[in-house]
Amino acid sequence: MTDNSFHVIENEWITLKDGTRLAARIWMPDGASPDAPVPTVLEFLPYRKRNGTAPRDESTYPVFAAAGIAGVRVDIRGSGESEGVIDGEYTPRELSDAVEAVEWIAAQGWSNGNVGMMGISWGGFNCLQVAALKPPALKAVISIASTVDRYNDDIHYKNGTHLAAQFGWAATMNAYQARSPDPALVGERWRDMWLERLEGEPFFMAEWLGHQRRDDFWRHGSICETFDDFPVPALVIAGWADGYRNTPLKAVRGMPEKARALIGPWVHKYPHFAYPKPRADFHGEAIAWWRRWLCDEPNGAEKTPQVRAYILDGPKPARWRESDPGYWVARDTWSEPEMLTLTIDDAGRLLRTPERPAHGRALLRSPLDTGTMAGEFFTLKPDSEMAGDQRPDDAGSLVFETEALVEDCVLLGEPVVKLVLSSDSPLGNLAARVVDVHPDGTATRVSFGVLNLAHRHGSAEPQVLEPGKPVEIVMTLDACGYRFAPGHRIRLSLSTAYWPMILPPPFDTTLDIDLAATALALPLLGSHRRIEVAEPDNPDPLPHYDTLEEGAAERSVERDLAAGITRYRLLEDTGLHRHPGNGLCARDVREEVWTLAPDDPLSMTAEAKWTTILERDGWRTRAHCVSTLSCTQTEWVITEATEAFEGDRSVFKRERSRRIPRDHM
Repeated sequence: MTDNSFHVIENEWITLKDGTRLAARIWMPDGASPDAPVPTVLEFLPYRKRNGTAPRDESTYPVFAAAGIAGVRVDIRGSGESEGVIDGEYTPRELSDAVEAVEWIAAQGWSNGNVGMMGISWGGFNCLQVAALKPPALKAVISIASTVDRYNDDIHYKNGTHLAAQFGWAATMNAYQARSPDPALVGERWRDMWLERLEGEPFFMAEWLGHQRRDDFWRHGSICETFDDFPVPALVIAGWADGYRNTPLKAVRGMPEKARALIGPWVHKYPHFAYPKPRADFHGEAIAWWRRWLCDEPNGAEKTPQVRAYILDGPKPARWRESDPGYWVARDTWSEPEMLTLTIDDAGRLLRTPERPAHGRALLRSPLDTGTMAGEFFTLKPDSEMAGDQRPDDAGSLVFETEALVEDCVLLGEPVVKLVLSSDSPLGNLAARVVDVHPDGTATRVSFGVLNLAHRHGSAEPQVLEPGKPVEIVMTLDACGYRFAPGHRIRLSLSTAYWPMILPPPFDTTLDIDLAATALALPLLGSHRRIEVAEPDNPDPLPHYDTLEEGAAERSVERDLAAGITRYRLLEDTGLHRHPGNGLCARDVREEVWTLAPDDPLSMTAEAKWTTILERDGWRTRAHCVSTLSCTQTEWVITEATEAFEGDRSVFKRERSRRIPRDHM
């Protein structure tokens, strides 16, 4: 079906076996019927189809429908206009609900029985997880900015370190789930649905902090546990500027017959409207993928190279990264890269084969506020959310670098750092960064890794350090695709802090590092071919909604020298916007403040304030949510307060708190 005609079903109810109704928005090709059935793509999210993801939905699903592919965008249980209460993140019930949604689609008269799932972030996660459950109608997935390992490559923990993003995301989910359903779709039931949702909302942070090791809670939904059994083709997409940059290579490595990787320069966005540019024609990629696996069209999609990656060519940090220099390469068959190993000479230089290798030791204890140029774990804009000039963080780090390169050095893969060190404390963190030092001194972060040293042998059974006893450390850093140009230098930066990205351990640890045993191994690009990746025809693919009040974005670091406190502040105000079709007006305001004394790990605090507003023609709801985090040497201390208003009348109020033992972190 290619007549470019379709219609939108604004809301359709999918009734689950337990009677709960899920709300779906459907883009349907005209003429779809039992005589002319069509394939379908499902996206299953908690982010509100009515307003939250509407812009990106409306940029993509009309294109799919015009190409004869139905799009079904479903709010998961307890979100948007769907009934019930959410019970967590990627839970068995959520995945079971998604399987029922797949079955519902396949049973419709207009369906050809073949369903694909796709999504970015939450939807990218659960489409992989649902596929692993093997619903018969699910034939292929496209997973963007996702993970195959929920413990080590999501916003919770990273190699045993406690990511600040976990607190920020818990506060975000609390605020998102505090928003009311839309009476225009659910009628007078909206208030009862809203109050049920508010009353039953999980205490996300308490649940996540209850699992500080890689236990069964995190193994659930981590498809890396069962790669060999993954049943369907998967196009796995990510951006180098995003926290989920490792997933495409992990997927290809783990299921080479099923997975295909596409990695661009992007932040946490769909490739057809992401920054930094160049973008990719996601619609064209996706339609070819769906036609091959949902329509059995012999279009050669299965012959896509296993890895296509954008090689960054020396971008500099900037207040706004509109585009990044570089070029696309393909590896038709992925193989582990040849590693270029650099070690340290007695002058502190990184060299391939030092004539006079380093000897002796170096002590490292970074100021605890080292890391303020790290940016966000997952980035939504190419501004100060991205890693900045690394020189301020390098000032608190132990650094080694090459001389100016006489020829280029091109990487694709995961750098590895090896060290032998001892600690004066039983617990400590280590951060390692590979940095491109430009001829003018500007320092671009290329790759980084963090490690809770108690997790050096794995995160299922951490082992504290024996003070003074040397241990061998092997750190695999995040994947990268990067060209170091002649005249540039390669720097290795080591620090015991990377705040606020990771939270400090209970001790201000000093590490004693054996310089002779320190090495950096870099993954060389190796055999490849240059390719072109098509860019979208439309440079402005997102719809524009009515702006009633402008938004704002701020991010700053304040060092109070008198008080000895560093504060990291951010503000994200979406402004007030009205959907031109359904008339719903929405606004979200997030304020977050992190504080830390650079010499006291127990001084760390965080506060996140959210205000969410929905309104239309005399109807208005809003919610105020405040979350806090602090610590002692033995406990994490968390609080959460929520108040909801209908008009100016408070209709719900709750405060809760928890003290949770620190478990090797």
